[in-house]
Amino acid sequence: MSAAAILQSGRPDECLVKGEFPLTRKDLSEIAGMIYSDAGIALNETKASLVYSRLSKRLRQIGMASFQDYCALVGSAAGADERREMLSFLTTNFTRFFRENHHFEYLGQELLPELLARARAGGRVRIWSAGCSDGQEPYSIALTILSMAPNAAALDIKILATDIDPKIIAQAKVGVYDEQSIETVEAAMRKKWFTQTPEKRWRVSDQVKQLISFKELNLMAQWPFRGPFDVIFCRNVVIYFDEPTQAKIWVRYADLLPPGGHLFIGHSERLSGEGKDRFDNTAITTYRHKGRT
Repeated sequence: MSAAAILQSGRPDECLVKGEFPLTRKDLSEIAGMIYSDAGIALNETKASLVYSRLSKRLRQIGMASFQDYCALVGSAAGADERREMLSFLTTNFTRFFRENHHFEYLGQELLPELLARARAGGRVRIWSAGCSDGQEPYSIALTILSMAPNAAALDIKILATDIDPKIIAQAKVGVYDEQSIETVEAAMRKKWFTQTPEKRWRVSDQVKQLISFKELNLMAQWPFRGPFDVIFCRNVVIYFDEPTQAKIWVRYADLLPPGGHLFIGHSERLSGEGKDRFDNTAITTYRHKGRT
């Protein structure tokens, strides 16, 4: 998205959000251009209030006088670190354990029996949680595996969990959650695979963590791996991309899945472009790779 895409709809100096730091259309267009260039995230005027609410706190923290000054900073070489901070503030990290639980039921009932049999026979199993946020999705995958194979850490089973935000990756590695966060974890599973801290929070056990490698990754960049992955979870991530970017992502996922590999996407997402032709729909927002055509 170019800055011009937003500027075309009105005057550059028009104030979109009034407040302590008025946000003009020009400010929003510059921020949107940088975020799109860096992360593929598409922002438009409907997101003006969200941008204001998240970044006004940051302006206050670092003593900036206006969004105009902030845009000048993050658009400069000297502001490279702050530009990464801006991305962290604007990235949505809502998640929960076993969110869209039908995916985990499908994983456990339809996919894991064969995958675990392969692993017990000495084969490898690889799963990718793309856009893993604070770790609740990959931990849910690991817990699903452990519920069927408590010795999974002794097998060649690995979960790659990636996110663009280094702060959220650091948080995911710690694996400590409040009571509200683990409400969707069954009591027996919680008792077996979590320990309670003195602060009444819940820490994921080391046996669960052993299955997961957390890495910082920008989906718009080159991916430092070739796969193949047996399963890819990319849920409620591409909704923040425009259609051309979404179409490219689906193809890149297809290239990393073998025939019969599975892709799980979010409830409001749909496959598109060439990638759509590479998959069969097998269940709700669940797709099986056809293989190369």
